[in-house]
This record gives sequence, C-alpha cells and structure tokens, in this order.
Amino acid sequence: MAATPQNPAAAAPRRKVSRHRGEGQWAAGHFTPLNGNEQFKKDDDGLNVRTRIETIYSKRGFDSIDPNDLRGRMRWWGLYTQRKPGIDGGKTAVLEPEELDDKFFMLRVRIDGGRLTTRQLRVIGEISQEFARGTADITDRQNIQLHWIRIEDVPEIWNRLEAVGLSTTEACGDTPRVIIGSPVAGIAEDEIIDGTPAIDEIHTRYIGSKEFSNLPRKFKTAISGSPLLDVAHEINDVAFVGVEHPEHGPGFDLWVGGGLSTNPKIGVRLGAWVPLDEVPDVWAGVIGIFRDYGYRRLRTRARLKFLVADWGPEKFRQILEDEYLKRGLVDGPPPAQPLQRWRDHIGVHRQQDGRHYVGFAPRVGRVDGATLTKIAELAEAHGSGRIRTTVEQKMIVLDVEQERIDSLVEGLETLDLKVRPSTFRRGTMACTGIEYCKLAIVETKARGAALIDELERRIPQFDEPLTININGCPNACARIQVADIGLKGQLMLDGEGEQVEGYQVHLGGALGLEAGFGRKVRGLKVTSEELPDYIERVLKRFEEQREDGERFATWATRASEESLT
Repeated sequence: MAATPQNPAAAAPRRKVSRHRGEGQWAAGHFTPLNGNEQFKKDDDGLNVRTRIETIYSKRGFDSIDPNDLRGRMRWWGLYTQRKPGIDGGKTAVLEPEELDDKFFMLRVRIDGGRLTTRQLRVIGEISQEFARGTADITDRQNIQLHWIRIEDVPEIWNRLEAVGLSTTEACGDTPRVIIGSPVAGIAEDEIIDGTPAIDEIHTRYIGSKEFSNLPRKFKTAISGSPLLDVAHEINDVAFVGVEHPEHGPGFDLWVGGGLSTNPKIGVRLGAWVPLDEVPDVWAGVIGIFRDYGYRRLRTRARLKFLVADWGPEKFRQILEDEYLKRGLVDGPPPAQPLQRWRDHIGVHRQQDGRHYVGFAPRVGRVDGATLTKIAELAEAHGSGRIRTTVEQKMIVLDVEQERIDSLVEGLETLDLKVRPSTFRRGTMACTGIEYCKLAIVETKARGAALIDELERRIPQFDEPLTININGCPNACARIQVADIGLKGQLMLDGEGEQVEGYQVHLGGALGLEAGFGRKVRGLKVTSEELPDYIERVLKRFEEQREDGERFATWATRASEESLT
C-alpha cells in the first residue's frame, strides 16, 4: 500500500523519515502541506466539492462559494472562473484573483480518446446554446470547452452530459486529466495497435477515484497505436506509443516526463515494451510514482518532468519495476519515424472496413454550439454516428460510404469547415487567450483567425506543411515551443513607444519527425499588427533559401538571424 497523508504508516518501513521538509515528497515522509494548494487538498479532496455545488452553491449563487472551492477544488469537476471582461493584459499579473474573476465559468467537457457519438455532440451543442451563449472551443487535448456558465446551471448541465455518457470529472485540477488517443483508433488502415481498450480500462478503474485525486499537479496521458505519432506523445507526463516488437508483436513503447510551460522538456523513453493488456497497470505505476515521489513544495517544480530529469530514465524504470509493478518490463524498440509530415488526419481516408473517415478544420478550434449541432446532423444524414476530435483542434467524421463523401464535404464547406484547407488553416492553432483566460496577456483566437485569412490572401501558393501556434501567455497551452512558428503573447512597445500586444517568436520547433524546441532569436518580437508582414517575409525567405525537400523547421535551425527577422 502506498503512503498517503491519511495513512503515513503505509510507507515502506525501510525508508527513514527525515526531519527537514525536502520537496514535500510523500514517499520521503513529508506530509505537511508546504503551500496553499497542498493545504486545501489535504483539508478536503477536490472530488468532494461536487456535493457542495449541487446542494449549496447552485442554489445560493456565486457569492456563496468558498474561495478554496472557487479557485481550487472546482477544477476537479472541470470548472474555472473566467476572466472579467475589459481587463487588459497589463493587469494580468498585478490584480488579485478576485479582481480578475468574472462570476461565470469555463466548463471543460472531458472526451477521452476524442471519441464522441453524434448524439453526444448534439447534446454539447444544445448545452452551448442554452447555457453558454453559444460558445464552444475544441482544445488541443481533444476536449470541448464552454464559457459563460453560471453556477446555478451546472447541476443541470452535468445531468445532460452524464445522460449520454459524458462528464467533466477531473477535466482540470491536480488529477489525471483527459487521456488523449488516436482519433482513428481501431479505424485507420495503417494502425499498429488499437489503444482504445487501455483508455477505457484506465478510465473505468481510476478516473474519479480518490486513489489518484491528489497529485502534486496535473498529469497528462497519451495512448496511440498510430504510426503517424498523432498524440504529441513527447510532451505528455506518460505516453504509450505503438510499436512492433520483433519477438512479441504489436504493443507500446513507454515514455515519461514530457511537458511544456515555462520549463519545457521532451519526454524520455524508458526502453520498455508494454503489451496492450498491461498498459493500465503500468500507467497506474507511473502515476503512483508521481503521487508518492512528486515534488509538492513548489508549484513551479511539481510536474513529473522535474522528477524524471533529476532521476533519469534508468532509475525511474527501476523504481517503477521494483516498487510498483513488482516485476520487470520487457525491453523494446523505439517508434519508427512517421512517413507523413501532417498527422492531423485532415482529408478523406480509407478505413479498415472499406468505408472512409473525413477530417476537417475549423478556424483555430473555434466553433459554436449551433455548428456542433449541425455537424452531428450532417454526419447522421450521411450514415455516420461517430465523431472524433484531434489534438490539433480539428474534427473527423467516421464511417462514410464512398458515394456519400462528396455530399458530406460540400455540407461541411457550407459551415466553413474545410476538408481541403490551406496550409495556414490546417496548421494554425491558438489557446483561449485574453477573451476568457485569467492568465492571458494578449488576444489569440481572433488574431489567429485573421492571420489565416491574411496569409491565404498574400501567399496562396504556399503549400508546405507548417504549424503556427499562438499562445496568450508563457504557459504554452498551444504548444508554442514545438511549432514551426511559435508565438508567445506579451506586451511590447511599438515604433511610437506605445505599449501594444505582441509576441516573442520561436522558430523551428517540431514533434514527431525530429522532436525539439524552437529557436529564439535575441530580441525577436513582433507586434500583433506586424504579424502578417513578419510571417510573410520569413516564409518567402524560406522558399528562396530552402534545399530540396527541406522542412521549415530544419531551415529555421540553420538560417542566419538576418533571414529570421
């Protein structure tokens, strides 16, 4: 039995409990909370807040909510207060939380593996229209987020979601967040192995369980058997990546310790091959290490990536095998490099059963409730009952017969959902930004949508794979460090000395092919107004200077600073 604050005696007897506070690791006997977050988690498990929402807060209103519930435990049920309108980015780090809070919430609908039925999608669309002023954003972790949610409406929203098999359980908070998976698991012709059973088993066993509801910080999981490496496995806390073992057949390569934010780290391989039926147990071992050995003293060092960096992969694997699994893992091969540059499943593709799936691109993940409802109706009208979301803020309709493809594509186009998008529509993503997020400094969604239009107008001939990721703050929710062009929002001075919104530029980041972080050129910042000019200029230089078949990321790492400014 693992040690917990409620049961410290369960710690392994061979461990000596030291007197100093260390990093707040439970496995070292350090159970005294060392910051406010650890204190409120010890005072009451975040999962318990649901009862108070249903019986007290939804009846008495926003002002009745306890502050530790409001800005802490309610995240365990997918609820964040959203930013009060009219507060500019310069005040983000200056104002107190209660000054930034609006009396409305963002609600994150958890969608493990990106899997939705058309009925479920329709219900989300209806909830959006009735309770969220029509808002809906597809995230880069396959969830759907709604805004303008009143606390009074939350119980009814939960009832409607749960009636169709959806939930917001542990969609946020210091918990095992949504398990991302290949959106074409069990469907794609080129699949190595279908990870869906493992996703379902982990969800059934552990999501909503108090066994892992008090982690040092959030815990992100990716499971995919696609050869396209389509779940950004390199930047998750734990990832299971489809591989073919020369002796044991298809299974998963185990990665740990990835993550971005202000201290980005690419995950590391443990060199272990995991068969499908053992994935849930291995997952539980990895998250158990995080719970017990994770650093709880400083929130800025509380992610698994810091423990992995300190231990190294060899020690991590040894602890996993010796203390948690009680057995060794089989050595295995790394994943092969993907053959395709795009891994978002956009376009028309043949399925294993002879039917087709059709991937399409909204603008930077922004849709609305009415559009979600229409997508569900359109899919059903073309014989499909299944929808998928992707980690690139895109969507897919499954199970389309050959003779219905053209009609479906035409219907999607009428909704401004592109099956054959430009490079810029396909490759641009953006976080929530200052419109709703209390951490943001600049606008992102509208900026990204306008940038797509402008680049399509200026350089329509550009058709090389390219990612442009726009983030409203340094926390990298939109994965700026691993984009071809990553844009980190900040305030800066324009040519007249006026403070305006702008971006620090990262160039040449990548996942999948040659994973690595983008290059930062000293002093390279671009105002929002200058952004289309800058990207046009850099892309034209790339076209002029590139070698045959050279990717943008490769060129950006070797180009002169003059070429990149």
